[in-house]
Formats: sequence, C-alpha cells, structure tokens
Amino acid sequence: MDSSEEPRAGDPGQAVRHEPWPRPADSPPGATASRVALRVNGSSHSAEVDHRTTLLDLLRERLALTGSKKGCDHGQCGACTVLVDGRRVNSCLLLAVTQDGAEIVTVEGLADLAGEDGDLHPLQRAFLDRDAFQCGYCTPGQLCSAVGMLEEAQAGAPSAVTDTRSAPGTPVRLTGEEIRERLSGNLCRCGAYPHIVEAVRDVIV
Repeated sequence: MDSSEEPRAGDPGQAVRHEPWPRPADSPPGATASRVALRVNGSSHSAEVDHRTTLLDLLRERLALTGSKKGCDHGQCGACTVLVDGRRVNSCLLLAVTQDGAEIVTVEGLADLAGEDGDLHPLQRAFLDRDAFQCGYCTPGQLCSAVGMLEEAQAGAPSAVTDTRSAPGTPVRLTGEEIRERLSGNLCRCGAYPHIVEAVRDVIV
C-alpha cells in the first residue's frame, strides 16, 4: 500500500481510529428548551434540555446513567423503568421538562435504598442468587419495577388479580400470580420469568 494512502476499514492488519462520539452539550435557552433541576440517585443535577428530550435520554446521554435501557422506546417493554418520586415509570414516555424537581432512582441507585453502604439492594442480590437473568438487558427495568411493585403492594394498591374481599389500604399478599401480574409490563426475551418471580418472593417480608 502506498504510504500516502489512509488505512481503510477492512484492510488486514490496519487499525482504524474512530473518534469518540461527542457528548451532547446544553441546548441553548429559548422557546424550545428549558432548564430542569432534579435529584437522581441522591445527587442534584441541572441542565438545559430540549422540550422533546425524554427522561430516558436525559439519564443516558446527559448524565451517563446507562443502566436504564432503551428497548422499544414506546413504553411497551419496560426496559427503561425507573422510580420517580417512589413510583415506577417508563422513562421513555416522560418528557424531561415535566420532571423538574422530581426525585429519581435508577438501577445504579438501588443499592442506596437498602441502607447498606457499598452493598447491593436485596433484590439485586436475589436476582444473582436465583440466576434471574440471561442476557441482562431487561434486568435494570425488572429490578426497578420490582422495587416499585413491592412498595405498591405494601401500601395496599390492588392489581387486576387482587382478591376483591381484601380490606382497602391493607398490604396485598404477594402470591406468584400477584407478582406475575404486577410485573407483566416488563418483558424478558430470554424467558427468565420463573427465576424472576422466585427472586422477588425471596425478599418479601
């Protein structure tokens, strides 16, 4: 090869350099952007964001919290599930500008909820012990959804399969059927559902 030629992709033995993708900067203020301030995993953040930016893209592209995954990007797979003010949500469906002042927990912050510094959340440990994942792509959303689901059941929020004879506001007993129903919005392509249910049951008090 002539020494004046640039290496081309596919040339054997030639390393092709790729420039890193630039991280997005703050959008300029104006009619299409607003500043949002929120707390994520216990830390305060403020950024000027385009009004079309989703919470998921803010977390992944601006805050480098890539645990929350972009799967369907239509709110149907649950891979992007995070906790907003204690409630589980599909972050791909929420505009970041609507979350000004919100308290957000992603999978990276779950361990802090357990109160044990440097340790895993009990659900994270249970997922490991029960081998409740294969490829792991859906796991962050499954974990966040399960944490939110446990809080909902403890507060007495019914599901479609909850016994109607239960007293309103009393904790719901989480049977296998209840767990499956409450986590039905989180899809697992690998089919690890039986182990996921077992992991959740391991942490039920």
